Amino acid sequence: MRGFRDPERTQVFLASFGPIRQHFALKRHLLRTSLYRKQLAARFTTRHRFTEATQVPSIF
Repeated sequence: MRGFRDPERTQVFLASFGPIRQHFALKRHLLRTSLYRKQLAARFTTRHRFTEATQVPSIF
């Protein structure tokens, strides 16, 4: 909890950060470099499509 002053905000952050980290945490030591890069690129593409679809444009 270093860097967080409010335990509730810490829990909110960690609750949302955990699934995101698991999405990108590949077991590098079990994959060839080329396969690792392909899988990571595919995951970033998926993330980009998801975040692009869920963003609401600002009215400003």
